[in-house]
Order: sequence, then C-alpha cells, then structure tokens
Amino acid sequence: MKNPVHPGEILREDVIVELDLTVGEVAEALGISRVALSRVLHEHTRVTPNVALRLEAAGIGTARAWLAMQTAYDLAEARAGADFKVRKLNPVA
Repeated sequence: MKNPVHPGEILREDVIVELDLTVGEVAEALGISRVALSRVLHEHTRVTPNVALRLEAAGIGTARAWLAMQTAYDLAEARAGADFKVRKLNPVA
C-alpha cells in the first residue's frame, strides 16, 4: 500500500495551485498567518482541528476529511518508525 501524502501537499497542489492563489491570499481568507499556512503547505506541521475547521468554513472540503488525511499520514509515519516490543494481553474470562 502506498504511503498517504501529507495534507499540506494536497492543499498546496490541488487547491492553491489549481485556484491560482497565493499563500498570502489563502492565509488571509482563512484568518491565519502566512507563516502558519506555509508550515502546513511545506509539511513542517500538521493540519490541526482549528485549521481543518477554517478550511471547511472556506469551502475547501470538510474538517473531517482534512483530519482523516492528517491522521492517515501520521499513522503511516508512526508505523514506519515503530520499533517497540508489545506483548499481547490475555482476554479476561
């Protein structure tokens, strides 16, 4: 299975580029700083519930979809770096 992409890449390539907008224009529309949006777009930080709600309010998908993409990405990253020992728990009779 292919690893999921960071939602910042989707926002950057499928929204901002396709709509021919600047990062500043989108940040202003969302009510966040250009730096905060840029950090998401360049995959330095995650899409938070707050940003997801702002994207939804701006008509760019649903908050649930943005958070699902972020969770899928985070889970893939955690699996790739997982190096721990876990013991199965015995079911209680």
